[in-house]
Parts: sequence; structure tokens; C-alpha cells
Amino acid sequence: MMHLAYSDSTIEELVAILRRSFPFQGLPYDLLRSISAVSRRIALEERATIYRVGDAADDLFVVASGKIEHALGPSSSATRLVKVVGAGDVIGWTAVLENQRKRLATATCLERSELVRINGNELLKLLEADKPAGDALMSRLASKIIDDFTVPEWVVQVREVMAAPEALRPTGAGLTPNGMDRTLLRLSLWLRNPRPYLMLLGFALLLGFWYLSVEVWKLPRFREMPSVTAVIKEWISRRPTYGLSIYTEEYYKHIWVSTWRVMQAFFLATVIGVPFGLMLGWSRKFKQYVFPVFELLRPIPALAWVPLAIVMFVSSESAVIYLTFLTSFFATALNTMLGVQSIDESYIRAAYCLGADRRQVFRHVIVPGALPFVFTGLQISMGVSWFSLVAAEMVSGQYGLGFVINTSYTMVRYPTIVIGMITLGIVGYSTSALVRIAGNYLMRWRTRELALGAQ
Repeated sequence: MMHLAYSDSTIEELVAILRRSFPFQGLPYDLLRSISAVSRRIALEERATIYRVGDAADDLFVVASGKIEHALGPSSSATRLVKVVGAGDVIGWTAVLENQRKRLATATCLERSELVRINGNELLKLLEADKPAGDALMSRLASKIIDDFTVPEWVVQVREVMAAPEALRPTGAGLTPNGMDRTLLRLSLWLRNPRPYLMLLGFALLLGFWYLSVEVWKLPRFREMPSVTAVIKEWISRRPTYGLSIYTEEYYKHIWVSTWRVMQAFFLATVIGVPFGLMLGWSRKFKQYVFPVFELLRPIPALAWVPLAIVMFVSSESAVIYLTFLTSFFATALNTMLGVQSIDESYIRAAYCLGADRRQVFRHVIVPGALPFVFTGLQISMGVSWFSLVAAEMVSGQYGLGFVINTSYTMVRYPTIVIGMITLGIVGYSTSALVRIAGNYLMRWRTRELALGAQ
């Protein structure tokens, strides 16, 4: 191995190389400079061996240029043993793995290559000074190892910054590698992050203000508000005063009816809105004819459609779903259209130059390119679905959380109003989170693409 000249002038070059590597993306500039200061850039000739299986695992390498064959040994328990890596990839990651002090792979240069060599212990010391950034880097590194090489999670346990609690580590002869449960691991990592505790602090401040303003200070605007203690007692009571609590069957029926209505409306909005938005962004003629009408109808609130919905649909259930569908459809279609318009024209021209016809360009360039905006639109769509559902259920329907809130108001059941509102928030947040999780899972290819192409 030959060390290249190392001086302060190369720091910025090293920072640029790190930024092109997915695990290091988004880290603070000062931290990247600190990592660069303890790094060394090395040059290797074709067929040079960087390390072999069984060697001491002290350093981690970021590939700056060239191609390297990374061949995992059988002891790694990986499904994919051999992979050719290039610029932006990370090898030698056993240097930051828990209980892995020996190399699990052999790395050989397939052509002249340049790498950034980082000592694992020095890297971990720097990450300890900025734990949120360190957790992000190590989490990305672990995810990339698992995705690229299909290495079991029990192997890919990174040291110190993100080390799993002892109770969650696979120890003992009776515990197989597959015994490490993915959900428990992610939960443990989440609990080591300050975010959940800040979230709890936010809820505590909200409940504290509610309690003080209603029950202690009795502020003028809050005198008629139900107190936090009255709402909680009613919510968890086996014999609720107003007939609705977590122990009543009717409570869950209201939740199920509202959720089912939103799911139907959301499904229709997705099936219709995504193709509609793709056509708005792809076809200029279609947009010229349709978009003015679309923009005219989009600002009209769901409540304004109530009379026409009642006239158009004999069934009140159909009217509720239609009103819920409207706002969801507009959000989905608009974001999909913006996704198509965000695609760089050079990709489309390149596809045509390579011989693709219009249908192939639409399928292989337009649709994948618009997907990030589509999933963003679906998250917004789910949120506005609940908004419009409550408005629809307030004027039509016999069940549902909107019906509960409206009926409780007319019958002066204020604690039940708050119960309905909080339940609506919890269910709405949960459904939006499911859409977000599904989108993140389906868009993992996009994350890897950004990692390789980022500057």
C-alpha cells in the first residue's frame, strides 16, 4: 500500500469523498472534517489485496475510485457472499462490529483503486461526541450491510454508539441467530435516542397546560372545557357516565366504521388519483383540457359538497365515502403531477436517444421518477381523508368518530367530544405512519441511488 500525500489541503477532498458515501451523508460538516483529519487516503494497484479473512479488523475503508471484489467467508452467514463495490461504497465494516475483531471477508482490487482508510476506534470516539449523528451513521451502515450482502442482523451489531442492550444480544447455546427479533432491536435503538423522551416531554407540557388552565387557573376561555381528569376517568371507566369508553363495544365500532370508510376512500383516491396525476404531468394536451377544471374544484371544501352528495347518492354511506374521497383525490393527484414535473428533462431525452419509445419512457422514467412525490402525496392524502371524513360523518351517518363528536356536542357530553378527538388523532396518526413506513420500504432503492449520486 502506498500512502498519498496528506496535508490540510486534502481535508476538503476527503470530506467530498465521505459525502458521496451513503452512511456519511447528512453528517455535520465539522464532524466530517474531524473524521477526515484522522483518515488516510491510500492508492492500490490492480490485484492488490486489501485484507483477507481472519486478518485483524482495525480499519474501515470508503472507496473513492476503482472497483473492489468483496468476498465474504462462510463464517459470515451471509446469503450473498461476493459483491463488486465501487465509488461511494464502504468495506472493512467489521472494524465497527460488536464481537468481530477479525475480518469476515477478503477484499481484492479489480483495478487501480483509491480508498479512504479510517481507524474504527478513532471513528467511534468522534461519533461519541455527536451521538445523534453517530447513531444515524451506524444505523445506515448496518442497514446497508444487511441489504447489500444479506448478512443476518445478529452479525451486524455495531459497537458502542448503537450497541444493543445485553438482554437483546444473542447469547447462549440455545439461541439461534434468527432469535434476534427485528422489532425488538429497532425498539431498543429507538429508546436510546433522545427523540422519544422529547416527545413525551411535549405531551407532558400539553397535559400540564390543560390541567392548569382548566382545573387550577380556571382561565375564562377554558371554564366550560372538560378537565383532563374528567376525560381520563370517563375514557377508562367500566361504567362511563356518557356511555363511551375503552370498555364499551360501541367505542370500537365507531373506530372500525371510520377506519373502513377512510380505507375505501383512500384506495379509490390512490387508484384514480395516481394515474390522473401522472397524465397531468406527462401529457400537455391532457393538462390543458383538465387542469383548469381540476384547479377550480380543488379549493371547494368537503362541506360545500354535502348537499350534492346527498342528492347524487341514495345511500348515506356512499355519500360519506364520496366526501372523504374528494379531498384525498385532489392531494394525491396534485403531488403526483408535481412528481412528474420534477423529473430532469435530460433523463427523458437520454431514454429517447437510447431507442425507448413513448410508452417505455413513461414506464421506466416517468413512473419511477415520480414515486417520491407520489408517496408524499399519499401521506398527505391519508391525513386529509380523516379531516373530510369527520365533516362528512357530522352531517351523515349513524356511526363513526365524526358522528360521536357531533352528537356529543348536541347532547352536551363534552368529555366524550375530547375522547372522540383524541381517538381520531391516534387512529389518524397510525394510518399515516403505516403509509409512511410502506413508502420508505418501497423506496429503499431511491435511498441507495441518492447515496451513490450525491455530491
